[in-house]
Amino acid sequence: MTDPDRRAESRRPPPVRKSLGQHFLADRRILQRIVDALELSGRETVIEIGPGRGSLTELLAARARHLILVEYDRALAADLRARYAATPSVTIVEADVLQVNLGELASGPYSLIGNVPYYITTPILFHAMTPPRPDRAVYLVQREVAERIVAAPSSEAYGALSVNVQALATPTLLFRVAPGSFQPPPKVESAVVRIDPLAKPLVMPEEEAPFSRFVREAFGMRRKQLRRVIRSLWNLSAEQAEMLLGRCAIDPASRPETLSPDDFMRLLREKRRA
Repeated sequence: MTDPDRRAESRRPPPVRKSLGQHFLADRRILQRIVDALELSGRETVIEIGPGRGSLTELLAARARHLILVEYDRALAADLRARYAATPSVTIVEADVLQVNLGELASGPYSLIGNVPYYITTPILFHAMTPPRPDRAVYLVQREVAERIVAAPSSEAYGALSVNVQALATPTLLFRVAPGSFQPPPKVESAVVRIDPLAKPLVMPEEEAPFSRFVREAFGMRRKQLRRVIRSLWNLSAEQAEMLLGRCAIDPASRPETLSPDDFMRLLREKRRA
């Protein structure tokens, strides 16, 4: 092998690992729009989930005060360490993001961004909502998931993910991304969603776990009437269920998919006071 061949070989990126759901965004225009969505001033700490081959990283490194990369793939992490060895403002953490305390990693306020692996999108979203939450998060996710995050009550896409996110933040679907923008192209459309935490969340920190559990369990019975749902979940009599729903001004014949995040919170609090 000649010297030019060796140099070309050393620059070749690690192979795609399908088992990790890797699809690398290659469209420079889309990459720029995603970074712009964070609205960085240059003073922020930014955590990037799954930087992969570093296409988004390259743009972020020029605009963040401190950029922290959380990469699970050992070969990709090594490649990033070599590339940014002389850039002290970039830190590479080789780890499973679900095992990382993002707030501790940032050591203060931070923004979050990432091309999230589609097969673990929901766990990552919930993990990132654990306090201390990012000041802003921008995700590239499967279009169907983005639509569920921003869905309104009574819509087809509305569900437990919608309620749990919207109780804590304001999500906005920014734009869609076609499969051809990736290497290799995924089999589904993607979308970019921005999540801005509410100044006054509907749910207090000590309520988050029971609220999330109640919402998930209620949507597990989404086609049943609320009187039946809360009787089953909370072991109530018919009279107790009717009275509880009445105090919350919720129609006992309504179904979970029609309740707003605020309705779920009022119902849970009323139950805990009873």
